[in-house]
Amino acid sequence: MSNVFELPAHEGEGRDLAPADFARLEHHAAEILGALGLDLDTPGTRDTPRRFIRALYDATAGYDGDAKLRTLFPTERPEGVEGRHAQIVEGPIGFYALCEHHALPFHGRAYVGYVSGDEILGISKLTRLVRLYARRFTVQERLAEEIADGLRELAAARGVAVRLEAAHMCTAMRGVEEDGSVTATTVWRGLYDENDSLRSEFLTLTR
Repeated sequence: MSNVFELPAHEGEGRDLAPADFARLEHHAAEILGALGLDLDTPGTRDTPRRFIRALYDATAGYDGDAKLRTLFPTERPEGVEGRHAQIVEGPIGFYALCEHHALPFHGRAYVGYVSGDEILGISKLTRLVRLYARRFTVQERLAEEIADGLRELAAARGVAVRLEAAHMCTAMRGVEEDGSVTATTVWRGLYDENDSLRSEFLTLTR
C-alpha cells in the first residue's frame, strides 16, 4: 500500500522551511500588504506579515501528511454475511481549504460513506482524511476525488461515497460577489457507482 498518507502528495520529504525562509517570506508579504494599503506601522499590524505567513503555512499543513491515519480494525461483519449494502457514513465534517485559483478560502461540510472490505477505519480518521486533503491549495472537485480515492486505498473499501457542500470566498468577495451560494459535489466509487439504492440511502442520510 502506498505511503501517500504519511508523506506529501508531491515528491520529497515534506516542507522544511528554515527561519531564514520564513523571514524572507515575511518580507515579501510586508511588501505586498503595504502596497495594497495596509499601514504596517501600528501596534496591531507590525507583526501582520509574520502572522499572515504562519496562517498560510498552517492552512496548508496537508502537504505534510498525517501519520495517524492508518488505524484499521477487523470488520465486525458476522461470518457468512456479504454486506454489500452495509455502509458506514460520517458527517458533517467541517473543513476549510484554499482555492488554488485565487488563494482565497472555501469552506463547508463533507459527508463520507463507505462499504468496508475486511477492515474498518477508526471513525475519527475519516475527519483526518478530509482535512489532510482540504489543508492544501485545491479545488472542490479535486478535493472530493482525493478523499474518495484516499479512503478506498487506505481501507480497501468496496465502495466509497463523498459529498461536499462549500461556500467559496472567491465568488463572494470578488468577481460576481455572490453571497449565500453553496456548491455541492458528489463522488462515487465501487459499489456506490454500481448501485442506485446505495447512492439514494447515502444521500438521504446526508441531507
